[in-house]
Amino acid sequence: MLKAAHSLGIVFFPAFDWALSPTHPEREERLLYTQDQLEEEGVFDIEGIAEVKPLVADVADVERVHFTFPETELVTTRSHLVAAGGAMRAAQLVLSGARDKAFALVRPPGHHAMKSVHGTRGFCAINNEAIMIEHVRETHGARRIAVVDTDCHHGDGTQDIYWHDPDVLFISLHQDGRTLYPGTGFPAECGGPKARGRTINIPLPPQTGDEGFLMVIERVVRPILDDFKPELVINSAGQDNHFTDPITDMNVTARGYGRLNELLNPDIAVLEGGYSIQGALPYVNLAIVLAMAGLDYSGVVEPDLEPARVRQSNRTTEYVKRLCGELPRLYFNPPPDTSLTRENGYFVRRKEIFYDTDNIRETQMEFLRDCEHCPGFLRLETRSNRVPLSLGIEAPVGVCGACAEEARRQFEDAQLKGGFRYAQLIDRVNKIYQRIGF
Repeated sequence: MLKAAHSLGIVFFPAFDWALSPTHPEREERLLYTQDQLEEEGVFDIEGIAEVKPLVADVADVERVHFTFPETELVTTRSHLVAAGGAMRAAQLVLSGARDKAFALVRPPGHHAMKSVHGTRGFCAINNEAIMIEHVRETHGARRIAVVDTDCHHGDGTQDIYWHDPDVLFISLHQDGRTLYPGTGFPAECGGPKARGRTINIPLPPQTGDEGFLMVIERVVRPILDDFKPELVINSAGQDNHFTDPITDMNVTARGYGRLNELLNPDIAVLEGGYSIQGALPYVNLAIVLAMAGLDYSGVVEPDLEPARVRQSNRTTEYVKRLCGELPRLYFNPPPDTSLTRENGYFVRRKEIFYDTDNIRETQMEFLRDCEHCPGFLRLETRSNRVPLSLGIEAPVGVCGACAEEARRQFEDAQLKGGFRYAQLIDRVNKIYQRIGF
C-alpha cells in the first residue's frame, strides 16, 4: 500500500448550484471530472491522503479583506462563501498540524477580485486566497506569507489587495498581458511605495511550455522565496497553462505542472482557472496531488499528448532566459515608483476597473498615508455605473496606532458629514469592522 511522504488534505467543493451559464467554461464539471479521476486512480486509498469538507466563510471573513459595495450579500452567493471557506479549511489543516499540506479544489475562483468589489470580473467575486490569508493572520498571527500565482491569467486582484503590504510577497507567472485578459502584470508593476519589490510579475510569451515555466521557477521564483523566508507558501494553482486549454495559448503538460509544484513546494494550493474540463484538469490536478504528497507523478500522461506539438521553440527559450536574467533585480534592488503623485502627506493613484463579467465600470481614487513609522492606512473613494460614490478605509495589519486612530477619525467624519452612499471601515489593529449606508 502506498504511503504519502507528505500528508495531504484535499478540500473539495464543485459548487453544484453556481455557474455563470450552463455552457460557460467556468462550471461544475471542472471539478467533477477531477473527482472521478482521483477516485479511479485510488488516490484516497493512499495512506496520508484524505478528503476534507470545507468550512463556510461568513460575511466578517469577507469584510476583513474587501470593501464590498453596496453590501457583501449582494455581490456573493453561498457558493462563493464555501469556496473561500474551503481555502480557509486548507490553511487550518496545515497550521494545526493535522496535515503537512493541503489542496483546496474549489470553485468559484477568486484571484481577479480586487480590494474593492462591485460585482464579478474574470469569473471572480471575492478573493479566496486573500480571505484565507487574512483569516490566518487574525487567528494564527502569521504575518510573512508568499503567494505564487501560476494561473495563465495575471492575478490582478491578489496583486491589488497586497500592493501596499510589505509582509506579503506576490509572484505571478502568466501569459503576457499584451496577448490575454486582463492585460496587466508587467515587470514595472512591482509594488506600492511602502512595498516595492514585494510584487513580482513574470509575463511569458504564448506557447511557453514546461521548459520555460520550470526555468522561471528555478532561476527567479525559488531564489526570491529563499531570501524572503515566508511562514507560508501558497500556490494560486490555475491549470489554464495546459496545452489543451480553450481560452489561453500555453503548452504546459500535466507532468510539467507536477514538477512545477515539486520545485515550488507550497504548503497550500488553491485552485483558480483551467477550462479544459476533460483534457487537462483531471490529469493536472492528479499530478499536483501526487507531487504535493511527495509521490511519483511521472506516469500521469494525457491521452492526447503529442510531445512534438508542445515542444517549446528556441526563440521562446531565449526570451525566457533573458527574463530570468532581468527579473530578480525587481525584488533584490527594486526601482523607485515614479507613477504616483504625493499630495498632503498621501500617495495618490487613480484606477479604472472594468468588470467584464458584469459589465461594470469602476473609478477609484486611492490615498495611502505616507507614515514614517508604518506602511500607512488606506482610503479608497470609489464609484461605478452600479454604485454611487462610496468610501472604504483600512487600517491594515502592521499599521501604527496613530494611523489606526486617523483611519477611524476619517470614517467617523464620513458618518457625520455624509457625501458617500456607503462607507466601510476595516480596522485590523482594533478588530473593528463597520459599514454604513446613507
